[in-house]
Amino acid sequence: MIVRAAGPEDAGAIWRILEPTIRAGETYPLPRDMGERDALAYWFNPGHAAFVAEDAGRVVGTYYLRANTTGAGAHVANCGYMTASDCFGRGVARAMCAHSLDEARARGFRAMQFNLVISTNTRAVRLWQAMGFAIVGRLPGAFQHPRHGYVDALVLFQTL
Repeated sequence: MIVRAAGPEDAGAIWRILEPTIRAGETYPLPRDMGERDALAYWFNPGHAAFVAEDAGRVVGTYYLRANTTGAGAHVANCGYMTASDCFGRGVARAMCAHSLDEARARGFRAMQFNLVISTNTRAVRLWQAMGFAIVGRLPGAFQHPRHGYVDALVLFQTL
């Protein structure tokens, strides 16, 4: 598996990963009816550096890296990751996270923070903790899950 910078030629493959995750509404606070154009504009936002994970030439995951905020907090990175649903459990998210940590360090970030990890996304919570992130906050009822109702969101942090 390789992780590389995403380009406009990857838009179709990225949309095929984003769409089912957005429609499910279980892990991202994006509108469930968000269309392709708006989703890709969000993912390729000028403030984001977008990447893809490829396995045997197929795009199986994508992530973006950005500053978590501006000004005096701009030294803290933030990322969003999505994996193709038929590739869960194959190390795609782990590879993207490892790449993002290296990329963040190379870009001069001093830490990485995840602002809204949904507590019911236990697979992601376990992975992020295994990758060195600590849960530093819990936002009670901050996410409206389509099946579980209002669930907590977690804030995770790692010094780089």
